[in-house]
Amino acid sequence: MTIRVLLADDQALLRSAFRVLVDSEPDMEVVAEAADGAQAVALARSEKADVVLMDIRMPGTDGLAATRMISADPELAGVHVVMLTTFEVDEYVVQSLRAGASGFLGKGAEPVELLNAIRIAAAGEALLSPLATKGLIASFLAQRGPDDGREGSAAHADRLATLTVREREVLGLVAGGHSNDEIAERLVVSPLTVKTHVNRAMAKLGARDRAQLVVFAYESGLVRPRVE
Repeated sequence: MTIRVLLADDQALLRSAFRVLVDSEPDMEVVAEAADGAQAVALARSEKADVVLMDIRMPGTDGLAATRMISADPELAGVHVVMLTTFEVDEYVVQSLRAGASGFLGKGAEPVELLNAIRIAAAGEALLSPLATKGLIASFLAQRGPDDGREGSAAHADRLATLTVREREVLGLVAGGHSNDEIAERLVVSPLTVKTHVNRAMAKLGARDRAQLVVFAYESGLVRPRVE
C-alpha cells in the first residue's frame, strides 16, 4: 500500500526538497502541498492523506491549530500528523502532542529519519524521540505546577479507572519510551499480548496512537515527571 503524504510548510523550497525525497521511495508519494494550516486541513480531507508533515510555525493558521482541526474531525481519524520543528526542545511540541499529533521531527533530521518517521506514523505508532519521551514532556508538565489542570483531573481519574491493572502497567511502560518487545520482555509475555493491551488502552482512553497514551500517562499522574 502506498502511503499518501501531504506536505505543509510555508517554505516552498523546503517542500520541494521533501517532495523529491518522499517521491523517491516506492512505498510513498506526495499527494499535495500546503502553504498554511487551513490549506493543510482542506487538502488532508480532499486528497485522503495518510500522513501530514506539518510545520509548527506558519502564517495564518499555524500547524498547531491545523493539527487540532484534523484531530477533531471524525472524517480525518485515519490521518496522522508529524510535526516539523526547528528546535526539538520546544513547548509547542508538547502542545502538538496534546492536539493529536503522532510525534515530531526536527527539520535537521537525516533523510532516512524523515522517511522512517512517515512509515512509523502511517502504521499508527508514536514518533517520539528519547528526548521527548524521557525529558521534554515531563519537563513541561512539571512546569505547569501541581495546581494546573485541576479541571481535568477528575476526568483523567475516571478514564484511568476504565483500565485494568495490566493495562495501566503497560501504559506506564509505553510512557517510559519502551517498545512492545521491551515491554514484553519486562512483563514476561508475548509482544502480541502487549500490543493487545496497548490497543485496548487506546480504545478506552480515546487515544489516536501511542503518542496520546504518553501524554495521558503524564497528565493523569500515572507517570510522575522526572526532570534530570
